[in-house]
Amino acid sequence: MPLFDVYPLYDVTPVRAKGVHVYGADRKKYLDLYGGHAVISIGHQHPVYNRRLKKQMSKIGFYSNAIQNPLQKQLADEVEAQSGCEGYQLFMCSSGAEANENALKLASFYNKKAKVVAFKNAFHGRTSAAVAATDTPKIIAPLNAQQEVIFLAFGDEKALEETLSKEDVCAVIIEAIQGVGGLDMPTKKFMKGVEKLCRKYNSCLIADEVQSGFGRSGAFFAYQHFGVTPDIISMAKGMGNGFPVGGIFVHPKIEPWYGMLGTTFGGNHLACQASLAVLEVLKKKNLISHAASLGEAFEARAKTIKAVKKVKGRGLMLGLEFDFEVSELRKKLIYEHRIFTGGSSNKKLLRILPPLTIQQKHFDYFFNALEKSL
Repeated sequence: MPLFDVYPLYDVTPVRAKGVHVYGADRKKYLDLYGGHAVISIGHQHPVYNRRLKKQMSKIGFYSNAIQNPLQKQLADEVEAQSGCEGYQLFMCSSGAEANENALKLASFYNKKAKVVAFKNAFHGRTSAAVAATDTPKIIAPLNAQQEVIFLAFGDEKALEETLSKEDVCAVIIEAIQGVGGLDMPTKKFMKGVEKLCRKYNSCLIADEVQSGFGRSGAFFAYQHFGVTPDIISMAKGMGNGFPVGGIFVHPKIEPWYGMLGTTFGGNHLACQASLAVLEVLKKKNLISHAASLGEAFEARAKTIKAVKKVKGRGLMLGLEFDFEVSELRKKLIYEHRIFTGGSSNKKLLRILPPLTIQQKHFDYFFNALEKSL
């Protein structure tokens, strides 16, 4: 049976990985500066991660959410402590799309409204409401298009107020650093304005931290750089270091009721241990401050390269923008220098999303390879 052919594939077959490197079936070592879409947060095969999962697997790997699972409470307490999001409630699921789907659904339950505001170049997932809030028309099926979503530009506070003033918008969903869209960021003034208008017109502010959360931006969540307080925060990718984990933080003003949300696999024992491993390493190795400082050094080095027109992003969620499309450059980096990088909907942008354990020597290797490839 053939695979359903929806992924354009590079001719590399990883067979093992360790730290910031992936090893192919061709016996070559590749530097991973993409982390499988920003998923690998504490490095491949981290001993803390492996130990926690193996130990848990020898006991119980999964049972439904119909029973007590103290690991969920342990995870909730630890992520609250590290993120500083005091008083929020945690609902666990298994992916970023599922997290955003539940966030949008929860907002609609809360204020009994149906429309959604998202932003140009947004990417929020591929499930029904999440993909409707994604600014990529070709992946939105007619079924998804039934959702009522208004796309606005970052910075257009006037249009936002005009939209919200009709008082039929359940949520404004925003990425503090856009991922797939190309690393664009709103200004602090605009983010504060979004928060103020959401409060004024009773619309929920959803911070999509699926890609930027768990330390990647140099803060636990990227929205924290802007000094706002979301009603719901979605998270996933780096939360489990490769294990399928997702979740939402829910503001205490939103009260739950039995059956309001549900999931089969979310919050299972192995998922909790994967996320607890990430949190343990983030804390012990000070990886969030490491991401912040290394990101600054990366930006300074990148600005010395004439071909780089703009450095985008923050922490270890970075992009290099050129005046040409980067598909051939990415191929050179993979096949000639054995470096994984990422693309985006901005075809002129090279995305850099390495494990947070990356070191300066790895970036030195990358920049030498980049200059040879340009």
